[in-house]
Amino acid sequence: MAESPVSHLLTKLAQFFENEVQHLTGGHEEALSVRGELERVRAFLRVADSLEESDGEVRVWVKQLRNTAYEMEDALDEFSLVLRHDHGVGFTGLISRMSCCIRNLKARYRVTSEIKRINSRVKGICDGHRRLRHKFSRAQQDPSLTSVDNTWQDHRGNALLLDKIDLVGIEQPKNELVRRLLEGALGREVISVVGMGGLGKTTLVKQLYEEPAVKKHFTVYAWITLSRCLKIEELLKDMLDQIMRVIRKPVPPGANTMNSHWLKMIIKDLLQRRRYLIVLDDAWYINEWDAVKHALPNNSHGSRVIITTRNADLASTSCQEFNGLVKNMEPLDPELSWKLFCRKTFHGNSCPSHLEEICKYILRKCEGLPLAIVAISGVLAAKDKRRIDEWDVVRRSLRAEIDGNDRLKNLRRVLSLSFGDLPHYLKSCFLHLSVFPEGHLIERSRLIRLWVAEGFVERKEGKTLEEVAEDYFSELLSRSLMQVADTTTDGRVKLCRIHDLQREIITSKSRDQSFATITKEQTDMWPDQVRRLSLHNSLQSAQQNRSLSHLRSLYMFGVDRPFIDIVLGCDIRLLNVLDLQATPLLRFPVQVVDWYYLRYLSFRHTEVKTIPTSIGKLQNLETLDLKYTNVTRLPVEILKLQKLRHLLVYRYENISYLCYKYGFKALVEIGALQSLQKLSYIEADDERSVIIMRELGKLTQLSRLGILKLRKEDGRALCSSITKLINLRAISVASIEEDEILDLQHLTSPPQLLQRIYLKGRLEMLPNWLVTLHSLVKLHLRWSRLKVDPLVSLQILPNLVHLELLQVYEGKTLRFKAKGFRKLRILGLDNFDELRSVEVEEGAMPCLEKLIIQRCKLLEQLPSGIEYLTKLKVLEFFDMPDELVKKFVRDEKDEDYQKVARIPEVYYGYWRDGGWDVQSIERSSEGDASPRQGTSMRSNQFPPCWK
Repeated sequence: MAESPVSHLLTKLAQFFENEVQHLTGGHEEALSVRGELERVRAFLRVADSLEESDGEVRVWVKQLRNTAYEMEDALDEFSLVLRHDHGVGFTGLISRMSCCIRNLKARYRVTSEIKRINSRVKGICDGHRRLRHKFSRAQQDPSLTSVDNTWQDHRGNALLLDKIDLVGIEQPKNELVRRLLEGALGREVISVVGMGGLGKTTLVKQLYEEPAVKKHFTVYAWITLSRCLKIEELLKDMLDQIMRVIRKPVPPGANTMNSHWLKMIIKDLLQRRRYLIVLDDAWYINEWDAVKHALPNNSHGSRVIITTRNADLASTSCQEFNGLVKNMEPLDPELSWKLFCRKTFHGNSCPSHLEEICKYILRKCEGLPLAIVAISGVLAAKDKRRIDEWDVVRRSLRAEIDGNDRLKNLRRVLSLSFGDLPHYLKSCFLHLSVFPEGHLIERSRLIRLWVAEGFVERKEGKTLEEVAEDYFSELLSRSLMQVADTTTDGRVKLCRIHDLQREIITSKSRDQSFATITKEQTDMWPDQVRRLSLHNSLQSAQQNRSLSHLRSLYMFGVDRPFIDIVLGCDIRLLNVLDLQATPLLRFPVQVVDWYYLRYLSFRHTEVKTIPTSIGKLQNLETLDLKYTNVTRLPVEILKLQKLRHLLVYRYENISYLCYKYGFKALVEIGALQSLQKLSYIEADDERSVIIMRELGKLTQLSRLGILKLRKEDGRALCSSITKLINLRAISVASIEEDEILDLQHLTSPPQLLQRIYLKGRLEMLPNWLVTLHSLVKLHLRWSRLKVDPLVSLQILPNLVHLELLQVYEGKTLRFKAKGFRKLRILGLDNFDELRSVEVEEGAMPCLEKLIIQRCKLLEQLPSGIEYLTKLKVLEFFDMPDELVKKFVRDEKDEDYQKVARIPEVYYGYWRDGGWDVQSIERSSEGDASPRQGTSMRSNQFPPCWK
């Protein structure tokens, strides 16, 4: 995988020629030569990347080129550092400049010599490139000249030959899909079975395909494995051959020489009058589907197409075009996993008690992946069941087993296939996931910012780098290479994770390709030149003599304070990324400000309190993450950081029932940071606050803005600035006091891309511009104390998904009108002092899934019309009157009890002694509510709706 480092170096060379080549006497022609050679070889790198796995000669060539690109990058950056040395002022500065001139001459000579040496190496490597091109050109003419790894196809063939006795957990999804095949609509439909490799998609569909009732139902059927076909003509000929065999007719004369257009016409004509079943197994690309779909007619005979794929985009696209069902394959649950594991490892016998702990640990790593369970069981089945040490070796060295054990070759191949298929720009992003510890839940926003800082993201016209990185993130998800771990209430991915065995694969690749070094054991050795280092534990002095002068990224997880000081004391002046999130750091490390190339700096969840004035030296800094630290002020020198894109300085604090948010003292000239995209949270209680609010209008790149302690008199200036922030997606504004008015009526032209709004403070009236925001999906209003029912205006918002209202209305009745809130899924009502009743008309909130009502002390009954909310899944009552709760908890004859009986989850609770006592209503096996209380949950956290 050399394309990313080479592309990164070419970008850096372009900048070097533009800014600093004039300082490099004698090296200009050499640097130009390097750039020319690399540009010529870059196109071939994509071919080489795909062959790296199977061709040793290619692997060596790619490694040489990658390491040379790294060396060249280091040489350029070290030279630039010398040129940027700060000499100071006065006599001391004069002496420093004289000394620096001598050092500059030496540095120029050294860099010139280094570039000449690298140029010589690049020419030698590129000679190898020409030999490889000739080799692949010959191989295209004669495929026998290359060795092709058929493991993948062998494995797919094995999946089609499995006996039913070897299958576990397949009966339920099989029966569900059989019904879909036999009893569905008469129109043609697609069933897309999607999931990561090894989940058993092909195995499940093969069982469907061979089901006697299915074979009897369809008059024509064909099974096409797309991964086998190099050309569309070959695929169509295979399909035509199978169809002709089923209908017992000869293949039409001349079919072997027809192009794809004529083949499609023949197939379509044959299928037009028949009920057909076509399986497209192992589809990877949408263009494969596009090449086939026009041959599959919609003949109103109940025909079906089944697709197995790892690509979620392909699955959804095909089902949208042909109508149908996306079936997401799920991992086996723990019980079925254990059943399959014992069947394969102990031949159906139970696990010996002395091996049970080891086996369950290994099984947890498989995470319900059938292929992994079967493959690893095959390794363990050959072990001596009396030798616990042999089994423990497998437990401790699972990554090494996957890399080297021939019995796990299929597993390794299946899990690696998706990586090999990735475009170059995604390979670095995917390998980067290896820096996070096993089982770690990774924040999407953190990942996006890191990918940008690492230089993985390519520029695209009309998009920010963060928006391109979001596309990368979505693509990895759609390829089933990452899993969603948590989402926000409006549907955005919040946390993701990767399968443990997938992580073992990419950690191995990361090490082999010198991408990153991950150390968690004392025995893990660092290579001579570490570029990315992820430390998962504190290590002893054995590693301290290793040079880190080439280090570009440093991540720490579970590292103690003395070891942090040791590592940060090393020579790491070329560092781009420093992520010390959740480490026991007490103060800002002073040496950090000398790392000129630093682009990402995170001290999130540390005890850091102050930021030094010298932070202004970090001219390349793009992200400064001080969330959940004790920082409340930033030095004015922060305004020198013209490349800063994300400035996050805030924390939350829970005190009794209340949640407080703290930001940082706003800087008067904050408008100088014109690259800012995210600014959270500035405290506006300053005597020059009007000036600060006007300054915000200069930050035209802002997509997210958070303001605390706003005064009424600053509202007009803020509105004027918001009008200019056309890229704004989210805004949070809180008044200085609970009774202070948020004067936001002056916003005549709000940013139309606004999706999330959080307003905390008194409103004289609901801002009239709110209802013009068609993109708005989430709205939180707190302390508004409106005299007029806000629902009348808000109900017309076409895309509102989540609405939170806290002490918003002083009336006695809230009425949800028919046809209002068409897309609302989550509704929270909190602390309505005068509220007696909530009325829901039939047809209101047709999509509502979760309703939270809390601290409405005068509410006399459940919302009338709650029975119309047919999609309601969760009802939560917190700190509500006892007499109201008792009705639907204990009295089976009460009307309110009957209303909640059909709701799957009902919770109620009270804040007592600094914590929540939360109860859930227990249900019978038939799903009816029981008057008994469920399990009590004690927590000092707020209910989910309140955070």
